[in-house]
Amino acid sequence: MSIQRFITLTKFMKKNRILITGAAGFVGSHLTEKLLSLGYRINAFDRYNSKNDFHWLNDLRRENNKNCKFILGDIRDQDSVLNAMKDCDTVIHLAALIGIPYSYVSPLAYIKTNLEGTYNILEGSKLLKLKNIIITSTSEVYGSAQYLPIDEMHPINSQSPYAASKVAADQLAMSYYRSFKLPIKIIRPFNIYGPRQSERAIIPTIINQALGKNDKIFLGNTNPTRDFNYISDVVDAFLKVMKNKRSIGHIINVGSNKKISIGHLTKEIFRLSKKNKKIKKNNLRKRPKSSEVDNLQCNNKKIKKLLSWHPKVELIEGLAKTIHWFKKNRSGNNKDYII
Repeated sequence: MSIQRFITLTKFMKKNRILITGAAGFVGSHLTEKLLSLGYRINAFDRYNSKNDFHWLNDLRRENNKNCKFILGDIRDQDSVLNAMKDCDTVIHLAALIGIPYSYVSPLAYIKTNLEGTYNILEGSKLLKLKNIIITSTSEVYGSAQYLPIDEMHPINSQSPYAASKVAADQLAMSYYRSFKLPIKIIRPFNIYGPRQSERAIIPTIINQALGKNDKIFLGNTNPTRDFNYISDVVDAFLKVMKNKRSIGHIINVGSNKKISIGHLTKEIFRLSKKNKKIKKNNLRKRPKSSEVDNLQCNNKKIKKLLSWHPKVELIEGLAKTIHWFKKNRSGNNKDYII
C-alpha cells in the first residue's frame, strides 16, 4: 500500500488514542497502567517475539481491557510503526536499547533501534499529523557534570555509544520541531528505579545480591553519584508533559535535585534489607575510564516552573518499596528493550 493511500484511509479513523512504544517494559508498563486507570485509550506497542509475550503487561492483557490494544512489531520497521499509530493522536516513545555495556559491543544495534526507531516515530507522526509527540531522552547525554546541578543548558557530552545514540535521536526530534513544526516534547529523566526494573540496573543489582545467600556483593565503581527517581514520580512527569502544550519545543529534565554515591546507596539498601555484606569490585561492571560518568544531579527548576511537577517519593521510601517488591518477585526476568 502506498503511503498516500495509507494516509487517506486513516484520516477518517477516530484519533483519540495514545501510542506507547516499549509499553511492556519497566517505565512503559507503569505508564500504560496509569493512563488506562485515568480512562485513556492505549495502543501498547512492544517488540515482536515468537511467544506473543507482553512481559509486564501479560496480566493486563488477560483482563481483555477494551481500552487497550496490544500490538507486537519492530520499532526499526516503518510499516510496524505506521500501523501502530494509525488511529492515534499522541505518541509516547519509550522503546530503546538501554544497556550501556552492550553498546560497547554492538554500537550499530543502538543506532538502528534508538536513532532509526525515533526517525520512524517522527516520520510517521509527520505523515499522520499527530498532535502530541513525547520523545524520551536520558541524563546520560550530559556525560560527567561540568557543573551541578545539571540544567537543560548543560553541554551535551556523550561518553558511550548508548548516550551518543540518544543524543542523535534528541537532535533529530528537535530538527523535526524546527523544520516541520511537529509538536515535539522531549522528557529527560535522570536515573529511574522501582518495581519491575531490569535486574541489570544498579538498584536491582544491589538489592538482588543483598537478598541472596552470598556473603559478598560484586559491583563496579562505587564512587559515581546519581540522582535517583521513583517510578511513580516519573510517570507523573510524563503525564504532565503529555497534557501541557507549554512543553512543546522543550527539553525537560526530570529529577529530584539530590544525588547519592553508589557506595552510600549500597549501604542504605543493606540497612533497609537488614543485611551487611562485603562489597567486592567486579571489573566486568566497570566502564572504560573515559566513558565513566562521574556525577549526575538534576536541576529540576524548569519542570517545577513550567509544569508544577514535584517529586513526592523520597529515596528511602522508594528503596523500601522496591526491596519489598523484589523480595516477592525475584524471578530473574530481564528485558533490554525498555527505558
